[in-house]
Amino acid sequence: MSPRTHLRVEGTDPRRRGHDRGRRTGAEIARTWRTYSELFEVAAAARGVTLDVPALALRCLAATSAWSPELAEEIEGVAEGAGVPLWVVAALNARTEILAVAGTPRGGECSTVVRTGPRALGGQTWDWHEELADGWHVQSVRGDTVSFTGITEHGILAKIGVNEAGVGVLFNILGHMDDGADGVPVHLVARRVLGGAESFADAIDILSGAPVSASTVVTVVTADRAACVELSPAGVAVIPPDETGRLVHTNHFIDPALAAGEFRGRAEPETYDRARLLNERLRDGHRLDDADDIAALLTAHHGDGAEVCCHPPVDAKLGARWATLATIAVDPEAGRLMLHDGGPCTARPSTWTTISAR
Repeated sequence: MSPRTHLRVEGTDPRRRGHDRGRRTGAEIARTWRTYSELFEVAAAARGVTLDVPALALRCLAATSAWSPELAEEIEGVAEGAGVPLWVVAALNARTEILAVAGTPRGGECSTVVRTGPRALGGQTWDWHEELADGWHVQSVRGDTVSFTGITEHGILAKIGVNEAGVGVLFNILGHMDDGADGVPVHLVARRVLGGAESFADAIDILSGAPVSASTVVTVVTADRAACVELSPAGVAVIPPDETGRLVHTNHFIDPALAAGEFRGRAEPETYDRARLLNERLRDGHRLDDADDIAALLTAHHGDGAEVCCHPPVDAKLGARWATLATIAVDPEAGRLMLHDGGPCTARPSTWTTISAR
């Protein structure tokens, strides 16, 4: 595999920062959009609905503009730089919301683990469609309130990362019966945390005030604190570590009130199997001291009781080819992210790439 692109974006003007991103990744954005366009069609056909993707995307962009005009300007800059319609970049950033409208189950997704203490450490698998294995890059962004680094998909402003203030963000999709596509995209909420939060409290405030229309859990990790923040149009819940100082989150709500409107867990009960397996391993004394420990914890397949590390069936079609595209660990105290390109079962000490936000 060729080295993963590391995009470095700088500038205090959001539109110019976006224009630079779009100009330098225009071909990749166009390719990624073609794949998402097909995914939207497959999702809509499976449910028998018609998706007006441009309208949905622009509604989410309008909500973003009202909440954070700078992020909307940056998206406009990306579209200008890439030479694509504005609604295309808006749709990429709102891909979670658009897929929520389609309402199709997704047989797999991300698993997150965190150890708090004197020096917190967090990590996750990023599981997504195998067709998008070349649809993402590493990024380092400077020019906002704080600089940050992480990974994201082409055309999407942010996803998983850590900033120079030592605020780390991990990311799992959830599903609620009230989900739709008229709020701020969850990926842009993560972007605002990464570029604007200078403390744990800042991150919680940003997340708690975000007017989202689709559900996700953003796990915030700082040097000495962590919490899973479940976001939904039905409300927000902050999930603290357990009595051992650990957090495990997969793709269902933990908060009882939000769980009453659960969609994904009902459609995809394997999320409970993953959470149960990871919690059992931690109770049995599995260490979480470094990135290799995280990879070992997350290495689990069907024969182990849950598929934490995803491998797509050979005969699966578009929309069902789930793969673990990346394994990530964040060390907030050092302001660094460790990345393995692929699933945790293939991670070795020599395969980690370390990227610093400082």
